[in-house]
Amino acid sequence: MRKLLQLTLDLFDAAPERPAPPPAPAPAPRPAKPRVVDAPPALPLDRAFEPLSFSHPRASRQTVLGEARVAYEFRRMRRRHIGFSVGPEGLTVSAPQWVPLYEVEAALQRKADWIVRKLAESREREDRRDAARIDWRDGASLPFLGEPVTVVLDPRQGIAGAGAVLGGGEPGQARTLHVGLAQHATPAQIRDTVQAWLMRQATRVFTERLDHFAPRLGVRWQKLALSNARTRWGTAHSDGTIRLHWRLIHFRMPIIDYVVAHELSHLRVMDHSPRFWETVGTVVPDYAQLRAQLRADPLPPW
Repeated sequence: MRKLLQLTLDLFDAAPERPAPPPAPAPAPRPAKPRVVDAPPALPLDRAFEPLSFSHPRASRQTVLGEARVAYEFRRMRRRHIGFSVGPEGLTVSAPQWVPLYEVEAALQRKADWIVRKLAESREREDRRDAARIDWRDGASLPFLGEPVTVVLDPRQGIAGAGAVLGGGEPGQARTLHVGLAQHATPAQIRDTVQAWLMRQATRVFTERLDHFAPRLGVRWQKLALSNARTRWGTAHSDGTIRLHWRLIHFRMPIIDYVVAHELSHLRVMDHSPRFWETVGTVVPDYAQLRAQLRADPLPPW
């Protein structure tokens, strides 16, 4: 009985067995400290939201067209309607004497999209021209008949007497124009020597293409003159004189052919009527594409 009582007491007095506590969770990894990287300063807000701006060097008035601020050259002229022209310098607006300024402004707003688009295209074209500017030195590059040519100063006697000689190049590589000048030649001397060579090549190539297209168009040309005009690639006169800008020699042959055929066609049709363009198309069917390329491809500034 005592043993039973003692067993019962032992059963009630004994501390109950507790389950082992679960392992403490591993401490969460501390987030890595972000690295500090030097970055260029952010564009100031006043510049980030600055509108497009175009300014003509002889601007006398300005306006806001959409999101662009445009300073333009304004001229009063004897004409019937308001006219707009966009060139390398910017926008020029011509208006009759009797048109009030508020009507000029209204016309600008109506043409706003066209004007801003043309100004942007003109600026992009000028940027590409500046990027293509020729650095007149040994190793300079310039286009000849649509392909790059590298200038190499070469004072050897034979080359010096010829001014410049075009050397062959590996397929896919620029050809070399050996210029008969010493390494210490000035940029002006290099430019003038290369220009003289290009003008000789222009005379040769233009004469060949005139002789090629004239019989096909049923016309006769009498004289070729090289031009350095600012706004025209060529002109034709009723006496058979053809003037072609010597710097056409920079372009590939199909574009030269278009300009030659264009001027020869004027010996048959002295305007730009549909009949004229039909005449051009008889010898240069893709004249429209070539004309667009001539307008789009900028010449390197000299």
